[in-house]
Amino acid sequence: MTLAQKINILRASVMGANDGILSVAAIVIGVAGATTNNFAIFIAGIAGMIAGTVSMAMGEYVSVNAQKDAQEAAIANEQNALEKDYQQEFDYIIKQFSEQGISANLANKAASEMLADNPLKVLVRERYGFELGEYTSPYAAAVSSMISFPLGSILPLLAITLVPENFKIRATIIAVTIALIITGYSAAKLGDASIKKGILRNVISGLLTMIVTYFIGTLFAR
Repeated sequence: MTLAQKINILRASVMGANDGILSVAAIVIGVAGATTNNFAIFIAGIAGMIAGTVSMAMGEYVSVNAQKDAQEAAIANEQNALEKDYQQEFDYIIKQFSEQGISANLANKAASEMLADNPLKVLVRERYGFELGEYTSPYAAAVSSMISFPLGSILPLLAITLVPENFKIRATIIAVTIALIITGYSAAKLGDASIKKGILRNVISGLLTMIVTYFIGTLFAR
């Protein structure tokens, strides 16, 4: 398994855990806004966990398969282009080098050497930005989400059902905020993005979601 494939599976795990935390937190906070019945809150959370686990796993499976189908179609198109007009594809590589400031002679030489061994591999990488054979497994992505979603869901579920009634909302918000900081940090590191922005965005969206669902829950409070 290549590094890119491992990162994609890790991405699915992090996003699965993040969605598990946020989705179930929103459900239990919303129900808690309507009732203090621990059993009702717990059942709602469990139902959300099961539904979310299946949904995330199937979503990853479908989306990764769609990506793989698109990559295979790109490879087929490029193979056809090479067979029909090799020179045009050769000129494309030369153009790419020329746009980077490389002289015409050197660009021609470099293109000849690169395309001598495996032209399809080179052109797929240059035109479409991925490597031949580097497909993320839809099964691995689905399984990683199926495992990480319920693991993320456990935290808000336990926090709101085990903590005393007077503190359950605050305890859940604190627990979820800490978890969202961790997943926001992990997602930013995997995506080589700004850690501060990643964490802030994740926490703010999570808090807003919980506030909205709690408010909606209070509308149905008895």
